[in-house]
Amino acid sequence: MDMLVVEGRRPLRGTVGVSGSKNAALPILAATLALDGPTILDGVPDLVDVHTLTDLLTSLGATVQRLSESRWQVQVVDEAACLADYELVRRMRAGVCVLGPLLARRGRACVSLPGGCNIGHRPIDLHLKGLRALGARISIERGYVFAEADRLIGADVDLTGPNGSTVTGTANVMVAACFAHGVTTLRGAACEPEIVDLGRFLNAAGAQIRGLGTSVLTIDGVDQLHGTTHRIIPDRIEAATLLIAAAITGGELTLTNVQHDHLTAVIDALRQIGVTVDPCGPTGLQVAARGPLQATEIIAQPYPGVPTDVQAQFTALLSLAAGSSVVTDRVFPDRFLHIPELCRMGATIRREPGRGVITGVSRLSGACVMASDLRASAALLLAALAADGDSVIRRIYHLDRGYERLENKLNAVGAAIRRVTDTPENMPASLRMLGSLPLTTEEEPSPIPPPKFLSRTEDEAARRAVP
Repeated sequence: MDMLVVEGRRPLRGTVGVSGSKNAALPILAATLALDGPTILDGVPDLVDVHTLTDLLTSLGATVQRLSESRWQVQVVDEAACLADYELVRRMRAGVCVLGPLLARRGRACVSLPGGCNIGHRPIDLHLKGLRALGARISIERGYVFAEADRLIGADVDLTGPNGSTVTGTANVMVAACFAHGVTTLRGAACEPEIVDLGRFLNAAGAQIRGLGTSVLTIDGVDQLHGTTHRIIPDRIEAATLLIAAAITGGELTLTNVQHDHLTAVIDALRQIGVTVDPCGPTGLQVAARGPLQATEIIAQPYPGVPTDVQAQFTALLSLAAGSSVVTDRVFPDRFLHIPELCRMGATIRREPGRGVITGVSRLSGACVMASDLRASAALLLAALAADGDSVIRRIYHLDRGYERLENKLNAVGAAIRRVTDTPENMPASLRMLGSLPLTTEEEPSPIPPPKFLSRTEDEAARRAVP
């Protein structure tokens, strides 16, 4: 297992390219199971989650070919298999996105209940509600979803949930509805750019989907979808993480391969904090942090709001902002496992139900911390970039699930990050020897006398002496 060793207090300066979107690539790859003929996808990021999903597609009868670094070809050659196995689906939540394509194309599916990051309870009841509305027969047994349908029928489906729309649920039901007889209306559909990208991909393959980017989708069923060529949109979460990296280090970066309108809420929040963000051509952004950071309130909510996937990164940034800030997550209210680790680095954050209350500090200090999920790992890396001294981030397999060579990109613009094997020998000396350091730099602490253990007789005498 690897860990990252980060030398802090190095402002980032230079130009960084943003990779293709993980959250768009995964449901689009899953949707290729419903297509006839070869499909070519450009801009596919090189991520652990992508490789996991391509393994899942292979197990379901697809051939997956990597034509170049970010160009992949997928084609279904065998439609006999309908089992999405636990060992693959448990590794990432997006694995459940094969449910809709399998049901629509093959008439049946057996898909393990999904895994993924530990960010709170995430049921798939809205997925199942939508598919049942289209006529699917569904049961859950032994941790698997069993779905069957002789013919899906268009229906009026409401996907509104208690914390907003369901992104993966919208993806599943949208793909299935493409094959339903008649017209389907999806209400409460997710408006996220990744869902719009999936819809454009499906339309290029022969689907008839209207209303993309709104909460109401109208889908006319078709008999067949054909292979196509499609470019994945840029990853707005990676772009936001890089913008915050420049801000937290007091640096200046130029980002390329960015879609500005996908980042409106993030850019507005950064400007409230005192960070300068300006367009640089049609697909570029310039970010600079030249003054002190200002406290503010951040609310993570469905698009077009600040994404929940950037909540942890903003929490790290605001830990260094003067004053009191509040970060609320209305999508995943339990997604705050990064708070204790940030506090280990000197942040002052109080967790309350659904939010973190932050009192800004003047500095963070390097520490050994542990990532609990994908975006928490990014937040800890950002904090380490700004901290005094060395930091170690463990369990970085979370980071590799969603960021394409992030430490390489950061090193190219001034960071000092090493990926090493997680062994005691690779721990920085400043952290490995911490136990031998003096408690204060001004003077040695007074020696603490060892405790005196009394004999039973002495102990009884002492007790009798107490009035």
